[in-house]
Amino acid sequence: MSAPIYDRVALIGLGLIASSMAHAMKAHGLAGHVAGHARSAESRAIAAEIGFCDSVHDTAAKAVEGADLVVLAVPVGVMGDIADEIGPHLKQGATVTDVGSVKQAVIDAVAPHLPAGVQFVPGHPIAGTEFSGPRSGFATLFVNRWWLLTPLETTEATAVARLRALCEGMGANVDEMDAAHHDLVLAVTSHTPHLIAYTMVGVADDLGRVSNSEVIKYSASGFRDFTRIAASDPTMWRDVFLTNKEATLDILGRFTEELFALQRAIRTGDGQALHAYFTRTRAIRRGIIEAGQDTDAPDFGRTPAKAG
Repeated sequence: MSAPIYDRVALIGLGLIASSMAHAMKAHGLAGHVAGHARSAESRAIAAEIGFCDSVHDTAAKAVEGADLVVLAVPVGVMGDIADEIGPHLKQGATVTDVGSVKQAVIDAVAPHLPAGVQFVPGHPIAGTEFSGPRSGFATLFVNRWWLLTPLETTEATAVARLRALCEGMGANVDEMDAAHHDLVLAVTSHTPHLIAYTMVGVADDLGRVSNSEVIKYSASGFRDFTRIAASDPTMWRDVFLTNKEATLDILGRFTEELFALQRAIRTGDGQALHAYFTRTRAIRRGIIEAGQDTDAPDFGRTPAKAG
């Protein structure tokens, strides 16, 4: 096993992403020491019990002392406060990154609190499940998933290369892009689809003519997938929509226009328009499968529930 990429890594926040990072770093020998902090005493206790952190600290300031890499794995809305707390305690030459799915808001909130000599490389692993908390992590979460980095103009290339090596060591594919472009891309691929999923589940909940038991019993794959997405962490998604407001509203407006066009086609019986539209969008699904980001197995590869 090769030498660790970082001697000491501090994880601030110990949910799905941070715990998966810890498991992956330990599995591949990527970090000499993993320190952790979570605001919740219960999460800290669970992390200590499972042992994916070598040390667990009561404060973020204590956790980051001496760390070569600090990972902010907390909701976007509190990253500025965390950065303010840890700023005076960061090691000279350390790198700070994050795992938020919005990047420009994170840069605006975090960068002002980081002292000179500390490198900031905002990041976003496009990986996850509907589960959260320190027990939800696993070492292979990032395998063949994209990890996007949005370094600042002032970020040193060596710091970016080192973080890239860590992400790749955990199995991820790494790409770099401008923060504003990242936020637009994710508004299309993640943020707006989540909003639509939340909305559809809400519609089912409000529809008095369909009972809750029927919704659960007869859930077809489409609605079932919506409920999986809508089960995601509500605090995280509240912050995502509030901090990526412009891009999300832009894409939501475009979605609304497309929806009106489909409504018109259904109302007027324009089967040709519907068929052409569905044929075009079907190609996107094929592209995702060909890119290795999902499977074409029946029922999307999910294991059927066992009888009895």
